[in-house]
Amino acid sequence: MEIWINPACSKCRTAVRLLDAEGVEYTVRRYLEDPPDEDELRAVLARLGLEPWDITRTQEAEARELGLKEWPRQPGERDRWITALAEHPRLIQRPIITADDGSAVVARTDDAVREALSR
Repeated sequence: MEIWINPACSKCRTAVRLLDAEGVEYTVRRYLEDPPDEDELRAVLARLGLEPWDITRTQEAEARELGLKEWPRQPGERDRWITALAEHPRLIQRPIITADDGSAVVARTDDAVREALSR
C-alpha cells in the first residue's frame, strides 16, 4: 500500500494516523518532492476509475493561472490534463492511497481510508 501525501495537508495527516492506528504497512510518497510522471498518473487514474479532471484541485493558484476551469473535460483533452498534473503536482487531489489489490482511492475522508483498508 502506498499513500501520496502533502505533509502540510490536514486530510493527509488524518489518513496517515488512521493507517498507523490500524497497524498496516504502507509507503509514504511525498508527491510534491517526488512527483508522479504522466505514465504513473495514467496508471493511478485507471486504478481510481477516474479522469484527470476528477482529481484536479482547481482552486489552487496554479490552476487559475493555467485557466483549468475553462479546459474541456472530454476524452480528447485527457492528455493535456495529465501533462498539467505531472508538471504541477500541487494540483493533484490528496491523499491518494493505492492498495495492494490494484485498486486506489482518493482518501479525503475516514470512510475512504477504511475502504482502502478493507481491500
